[in-house]
Amino acid sequence: MRTILRTAIGLAGLLFVVLALGFLHDPVSAAARLGVSALNPLGAATLRGDFFGFFAVGGLLSIAGAVRDDARLLLAPLLLIGLTLAGRLVAVAVGGFDPAMGLPMLVEAVLTALLWFGRRILGRP
Repeated sequence: MRTILRTAIGLAGLLFVVLALGFLHDPVSAAARLGVSALNPLGAATLRGDFFGFFAVGGLLSIAGAVRDDARLLLAPLLLIGLTLAGRLVAVAVGGFDPAMGLPMLVEAVLTALLWFGRRILGRP
């Protein structure tokens, strides 16, 4: 069970790193896949900086936590994804649900659960 959990967390972290690199390489295209656009150079710089940072931190710490079998390293990714999901739930409460929101919310819910289980199960030095 632990090996499967560590593998799943590591693969999720790898996906996040790939997304982060996409925001460095071509922030406009990467953002468009998430339903976001840059209106000006500041917007493109924000995509490249903020989105890269979000996905890179979440991904690298998830990978490190899985490789090192260290639950402490999963706290930041758990908070990043959990609070992202909370923000989407607020958006639904305020503006209503759009079907396009469903898949990202499902992915975030699964990742939140995965990281939460990782925090509870993985080793702590």
